[in-house]
Amino acid sequence: MDWRAHLVDGIGLWRQVIRPVDGPALFLDRDGVVIDDPGYPRRAEDVVVIDGAAAVIGACNARAVPVVLVTNQAGIGRGYYEWADFAAVQERLHALLGEAGVVLDMVLACAFHEDGVPPYDVADHPWRKPGPGMLLAAGEALGLDLARSWIVGDKAIDMAAGRAAGVAGGFHVATGHGARQRESALAVAGGGFDVRAGAGISDAMALVALLAGADEGAP
Repeated sequence: MDWRAHLVDGIGLWRQVIRPVDGPALFLDRDGVVIDDPGYPRRAEDVVVIDGAAAVIGACNARAVPVVLVTNQAGIGRGYYEWADFAAVQERLHALLGEAGVVLDMVLACAFHEDGVPPYDVADHPWRKPGPGMLLAAGEALGLDLARSWIVGDKAIDMAAGRAAGVAGGFHVATGHGARQRESALAVAGGGFDVRAGAGISDAMALVALLAGADEGAP
């Protein structure tokens, strides 16, 4: 299928359903959480899956827990690369995960940015994290139980997007930008939104049991 078919507005919003799985979901930021973030990842040949990411995704697959990738793409908005480059990176990521026998269920991306070049120069677009738009769109598309879902990210805006979307909590990792954002990420907790933390995505493995309904595995 032509990658352009995933641009729901024809400009700056990517929505790709791979498998229609419902229930409470594990939302994952991409850069710095699932793949290494050298700064605006744009080349398929440079994609490196972070240790533990495939295992966590696979554990979700095994227990029918939806895995939804939600990623801001300011690099497109700023004109550093194009949607075709994003599609190539995604294709490589899907291939690497496929080699491990695991699969993402949905991918959403937002290229709008207040400092973007036209037509991406949109401030505070609801899909751009910390806005909840991507999570809400996934919830509507898949029939997700957002109130029992969790998000894993390396930035405070990932936690803020989860809180704004009404998910149960966020898991902050120290990979990517995480080491610099730990304090601000933890500060998002409150109002019924839980924030937990670990070194990397592998430390979020216990969330899979929580999402599948086995509270004894909670981190």
